[in-house]
Amino acid sequence: MRKSFLGRMIAVAALVAGAAMANSNNAPNQPVSDEQLNKAVRHEILMYPYYGIYDEVGFQVANGQVVLSGAVTLPVKKSDLGRAVQHIPGVTSVTNNLEVLPLSPNDNRLRQQVARAIYGFPSLSRYGWGTHPSIHIIVENGHVTLSGTVDNEADKQVAALRASGAGMSFGQIVNNLQVAQPSRKS
Repeated sequence: MRKSFLGRMIAVAALVAGAAMANSNNAPNQPVSDEQLNKAVRHEILMYPYYGIYDEVGFQVANGQVVLSGAVTLPVKKSDLGRAVQHIPGVTSVTNNLEVLPLSPNDNRLRQQVARAIYGFPSLSRYGWGTHPSIHIIVENGHVTLSGTVDNEADKQVAALRASGAGMSFGQIVNNLQVAQPSRKS
């Protein structure tokens, strides 16, 4: 009985391996369009485990060439993200223009204060839910920039007011938050 069970398990494993090889031979090795590369690059950035609310990474794709832009809090994030994008099938080159923000205890404290002020406010707390919060807080030498997406103009203004009230900022808050386009119903 054990031999027949073992024989069946080996047969099933062989079938699964054969099906996987057949599927990999039929699947294209690389995305064929910039739209597919856009999705793949976005996926790699979002799957990077250390990408958080204190980083802002943008990118452009043209004919397989990817340009990364934005700011990250640690040098290792810049190099990791560049490598992750480089390994996407279909990417021919990566220009890594990510800026590494200064390593500063004061900036770190300000980041945390602004995050608490924004995400701790009841009407804005929903933007902190999920794996990838939609409001990013970039702090460089005491200067605060908000980026990301909110649902409406009121939330954009409240986020800026909450950030400016968090203290320790040098100057005005730069509010680069985008208001999401409402879906049109026909």
